[in-house]
Amino acid sequence: MPLEPRTLARAVAHLRRADPVLARVVRDVGACRFAPDSRGGAFAALVESILYQQITGKAAATIHGRLVELVGRKVPRPADLLAATDEDLRRVGLSRQKIGYMRDLARKATDGLPLTRLSRLDDEAIIEVLTEVKGIGRWTAEMYLIFRLGRMDVLPVDDYGVRKAMQKAWRKRALPAPDWMRRTAEPWRPYRTIASWYLWRSLEIRTPS
Repeated sequence: MPLEPRTLARAVAHLRRADPVLARVVRDVGACRFAPDSRGGAFAALVESILYQQITGKAAATIHGRLVELVGRKVPRPADLLAATDEDLRRVGLSRQKIGYMRDLARKATDGLPLTRLSRLDDEAIIEVLTEVKGIGRWTAEMYLIFRLGRMDVLPVDDYGVRKAMQKAWRKRALPAPDWMRRTAEPWRPYRTIASWYLWRSLEIRTPS
């Protein structure tokens, strides 16, 4: 679901005023097209986030398609994953580790993990809830905040893309440390998500050789 154009315009204007280096990144990337995806439920989104970890998007999409076919519905439910055998889940392409993660998510969702109420919580509370699940660390929770809930002030300091883009934009010799990133990004509040989007997109720009 795209954000209101006025909201994005306000965010971009703030970032350009707040930081001259980031202003150059914004200029080079162009219009902001950040749009969180709110389709489906929280459980299905988290299943996908686990599935996509450490493999290519193409491979993950193939496995997800097989999983959907296995359970017989486009949006898997906790009961579907708990009912499937390990052999079935291995057959669709899931590793033993990811099967364990998904089963832990399904069990916790069944036992009362407040997935349906996440959007009512603040960012840190959501991260605390989600990281109770095996296989969901802070980075995965931050991606959920950004791309699922559209929270506007998330800075994923452990994300390689954001680190690499900041190294490039600020002309640092090595990938920046999280503390430096947080200090540098302080003026970007309350739109650090939009800044992160611009940093990711900046890596797609080809520079003249």
